[in-house]
Amino acid sequence: MTNHSETTGSSENGDITGRARPTRAARTSYDDRGDEHQVTLRTPAELADALPYLLGHRPEDSIVLVALHDRDGRGRFGGRARLGIPTHTEDWAGAARQLVHGLVSGSERRGARPERMVAYVCQEPSPGESGRQVMERLRPLAQKLRIECGARDVPVVEALCISDGRFWSYCCDDDACCPAEGVPMALPGTSVLAAAATYAGIQVRGSLRELRARLLPWENSAALEQEVALDAAGMTLVSRILDEGSRAEVAEETLDLAKLIMDRFADAPPVSGSIMADLRDDQLLGHDEAARLILGLQDRTTRDRAAEWMEGTEAGSALRLWRALARRCVGPYSEHAAAPLTLAGWVAWSTGDELEAREALAMALGADPDYLFARLLHQACNEGLDPESIRRCLRAERGGRGRTDAAVPDGGEVADGPADRRQSEPTPAAAATPGRRRRLRSTVSGDGVRRRVRTPGREPGAKVVRPRTPGGGQRPGDTSTSRVRPRASGGGAVGRRGSGPEDARAGEHGTGAAG
Repeated sequence: MTNHSETTGSSENGDITGRARPTRAARTSYDDRGDEHQVTLRTPAELADALPYLLGHRPEDSIVLVALHDRDGRGRFGGRARLGIPTHTEDWAGAARQLVHGLVSGSERRGARPERMVAYVCQEPSPGESGRQVMERLRPLAQKLRIECGARDVPVVEALCISDGRFWSYCCDDDACCPAEGVPMALPGTSVLAAAATYAGIQVRGSLRELRARLLPWENSAALEQEVALDAAGMTLVSRILDEGSRAEVAEETLDLAKLIMDRFADAPPVSGSIMADLRDDQLLGHDEAARLILGLQDRTTRDRAAEWMEGTEAGSALRLWRALARRCVGPYSEHAAAPLTLAGWVAWSTGDELEAREALAMALGADPDYLFARLLHQACNEGLDPESIRRCLRAERGGRGRTDAAVPDGGEVADGPADRRQSEPTPAAAATPGRRRRLRSTVSGDGVRRRVRTPGREPGAKVVRPRTPGGGQRPGDTSTSRVRPRASGGGAVGRRGSGPEDARAGEHGTGAAG
């Protein structure tokens, strides 16, 4: 279950016409090459069949709201919002309020307040339960949605329950079209709407469960071998990351290794199906390589540089690598998955796959609710912001670093080193969160020039390296923003917080690379 709200698609991707009930006359338009292809939706059955095409995937255990807008005498589908169905019924009222508020307020921010809503509740039966029993059990939830929408003067014109391959309408009591036993759903891909969507290039992914499976840590026999490799890598890497003199060297080693693996992935022959593709990538990535990358990416600076592989030919291989690393964050290293999951979400969002972006970022927040980079990106993606501002910032960082490297001969020095330059350049967080300020202080450099620099300190969500030392020795100082938590031999994870909720809350703020 994914307990985070999401808005998918723009408010321009469909239209609905008709009177108060879209079930009597409804139209969804798909545009391809500038021509408008319209499909008329007249019944609850057609609205039920339209749901996967509106979301881009087949929802499970979900509450879905679809906004309807009137325009020039006809309606259009607007924003969509989805929230996982809370397990406890006492949470239903809050979930309904959260979902309705998020969709209505988000539409208002975009200047298009919805006039009507279509509501869906989707859940498969538990063992021994029928689809009709699910429909009756969820009826109070559907009613709460209708009440919350009505309180905001946005009436629900159709509310559907989808379960066990059938649908029921909570609004229609006509047995001719909505019998008590429900109506079988059309087979996937057989409707006129499916044909129109295929013609328009609209793809429907599998379920969110299948998407998340690509990012979940291993639970097979190889997981123990990966855990041993992570333990071994931590014993050598942590002290080097903590040391100011060797931290930059570890960063370069991590990024060079990541690039090597990305090239290896790019050269691998293609296979069909996501399962086979992930198995191929897992075979191409060694346990020791994965361990070094996972631990190296816990350093915030290294992670931000890895985020620069966000477009062009690099993006595809980078996304595959981040998925593979997320699957290797096994056992007590589950919290380390926040870094590769956030990178996967960022690359997915940058390349236009908002569905995977939301899920990956929500999973990152599940691994570490305080991971600021994931929280900021998650909110920005949900609000439909353009990732280009972050891309521009990362391009500038990459270009500036390249110019500095070209200007300095081997063994030479520059007045402003990489650390000084990072302080003066905008970060992805600053690019995506306008108005965010850092306290500055004046310093005088060796050349007598007064400069303004950021006051050192930890950012929200930044974690301190705290490896356990043998024999109860003292831990190193906590000045690093790295997040490496290796295990001592024979011991548990050091500094490991219990896993957060499986999914992220809606309403986190910002969009930048920090934490």
